Amino acid sequence: MSVLDIDFVRAQFPAFAEPSLNGQAFFENAGGSYTCRHVIDRLTRFYTQRKVQPYAPYEASRLGGAEMDEARARLAALMGVATDELSFGPSTTQNTYVLAQAFRKMMKPGEAIIVTNQDHEANTGPWRRLAEEGIEVREWQLDPQTGHLDTAQLENLLDENVRLVCFPHCSNVVGEINPVAEITALAHAAGAFVCVDGVSYAPHGLPNVDELGADIYLFSSYKTYGPHQGVMVIRRALGALLPNQAHYFNAGDLYKRFTPAGPDHAQVAASAGMADYFEALAAHHGHSGSASETGAFVHDLMRAHEIKLLQPLLDAVKDRNDLHLLGPSTAENRAPTVALALNRTAEPVAAQLAEHGIMAGGGDFYAVRALEAMGIDPAEGVLRISFTHYTSEAEVAKLIEALDRVL
Repeated sequence: MSVLDIDFVRAQFPAFAEPSLNGQAFFENAGGSYTCRHVIDRLTRFYTQRKVQPYAPYEASRLGGAEMDEARARLAALMGVATDELSFGPSTTQNTYVLAQAFRKMMKPGEAIIVTNQDHEANTGPWRRLAEEGIEVREWQLDPQTGHLDTAQLENLLDENVRLVCFPHCSNVVGEINPVAEITALAHAAGAFVCVDGVSYAPHGLPNVDELGADIYLFSSYKTYGPHQGVMVIRRALGALLPNQAHYFNAGDLYKRFTPAGPDHAQVAASAGMADYFEALAAHHGHSGSASETGAFVHDLMRAHEIKLLQPLLDAVKDRNDLHLLGPSTAENRAPTVALALNRTAEPVAAQLAEHGIMAGGGDFYAVRALEAMGIDPAEGVLRISFTHYTSEAEVAKLIEALDRVL
């Protein structure tokens, strides 16, 4: 495994050369990442050269449509799925809501779904509303001390009535990486489909969805260095079963069936820049191979760097008496999303950190159910510190020093 060239990485993000951000260390990446130059360049080109209705026969339109198709094809290949199994929507929240409406039509009263209280509300709220139709909603509950989801509890909830299991790849406050392949195998053995919220995981390396076995995988491109879109993988077998949610004449196209609104042409096209970046990162580090192999290489490259930087931060906070670290204290099995429950309201602490050049956040982060289950008042919230592979060791050291001063 190559060691990540942090100087090369940061050179791909214009934010690191922006004078107004000079001296500021960005630790709110779980809320949205910086955008790589490849995406910015494509977005600028689309708005200046191709901002027309796509797929018409004239050149500007043809090129615009081709770039939109390119984005789907290349991202799907990186994730190990077919091109038509990946689609874009306005946000992951909206994509999840549309999917819930499709399941509402397919399921019958008395059938069941399983959700967790570890989730961001976007991947639990829409599914819970199916109870209005007589569908049973079963909650897979986290451990209130650790935030961990125990698969043994899931097995106790599964039976022949369960049609769908919804859970996060990792929580946006707990941070622990859930064993998606194992959970999916359990659900499939019981005859249920699986919907995985990958919003908090994908910024740390796009997964191979085929290897995970998930039927649905959701994430947000604005957290994976791209524009503000929701990216949705729906495997063909499930997509064919679910009722069409788009215009009736689009029912035959899998990638259109669950996006009732027209796509944002420019942002979809610009999403190909995410693939440009991943491929440039792989090539710079000496990798060549298929798209799925490139996706796996970049995933591992990012994770190795993040794990190296994360452990010193966890060591600095895990034994403090004035806070409680949510999730594991070892870096290998968690994302670099670190939520700290303090003995005071979190948001003013984030404001104090800003005075030391640390950009972080305080609040409930739409994980109200998870915080309540762990005995944390959502009104006080948690201090959330989150980074990604473009964060440097110097920035983590600066963060640890600032935490010592503020706390």
